[in-house]
Amino acid sequence: MMKHDFLFPVTKKQKNILSSVMLVLPYVLIFLGFIIVPILIAFSLSFTYFDTINPPEFAGFDNYVYMLTGDEPFVRNIIPNTLKYAFIVGPGGFALSFLMAWMLAQLQRGPRKYLSLLLYTPSMVGAILVTILWRSLFNGSETGYFNAFLLHYDFIEQPIQFLQSPDYLLNIMIIVSLWSSMGIGFLAMLAGILNINPELYEAARIDGMKNRFQEIFYITIPAMKPQMLFGAVMAIVNAFNMGEIGVLLSGINPTPQYSGSLIVNHIADFGFLRYEMGYASALSVVLFLIVFAFTRVSKILFGSD
Repeated sequence: MMKHDFLFPVTKKQKNILSSVMLVLPYVLIFLGFIIVPILIAFSLSFTYFDTINPPEFAGFDNYVYMLTGDEPFVRNIIPNTLKYAFIVGPGGFALSFLMAWMLAQLQRGPRKYLSLLLYTPSMVGAILVTILWRSLFNGSETGYFNAFLLHYDFIEQPIQFLQSPDYLLNIMIIVSLWSSMGIGFLAMLAGILNINPELYEAARIDGMKNRFQEIFYITIPAMKPQMLFGAVMAIVNAFNMGEIGVLLSGINPTPQYSGSLIVNHIADFGFLRYEMGYASALSVVLFLIVFAFTRVSKILFGSD
């Protein structure tokens, strides 16, 4: 008797297609469930009034109109804060990650391993350190380290409320974010630099390369474009998604006079504090479009054909 693996004859090409589908299917399901479907739901809810209790009511473009004409904090504070924060923390964190990765790549393997871990640690425990370390440093009483230093040397007469003042909060957020910007993008760039073929540098020196700056711009960056693109995307996403820092530092959402509030905080304010999910969804759609636009710019700068 003849033995058959399948009830119907299956060709080798069909087996390969079936194997490929089964291999990709888990990723497709996860991508649809956690990315595409939530985006579609948020986009749909952005055209409704939804208080999470009653069924959504269609509102057309009312949420978007209110965003531009009726939401004064959004126009006056949220957008300027978000853009300032993103334009400094995004490119700044990206450049700092590349610089640190390049410097570590020049070291021996032993010290490089421990220094990499030291730089990467703040990105893993950022929220804990923000609460413990940075709030202690910028505490508004005489016990705050910065206030104690300034008072001791007579730079000020009264303690400064750093974390409650519109003059300081956003700048402190930027400092803290740059300090904790050595995340997964930093590790990717370090790996990219370490995997560049040394023969490229030798050939460039023979051809007349004179210094390390030329080495970086003509050899290192072009040879690690995929890692640079990944680092740029991660820097952009983190820059627009780190509003938690302002809330942790100030202790409230929205932050005092919206001085440290970013669009992420505004979404959390309307979505989870005021339960205006329709308007929060509209804000989420705007944030998505902004991040997508900046990601496309990164693709143009660091993408390869």
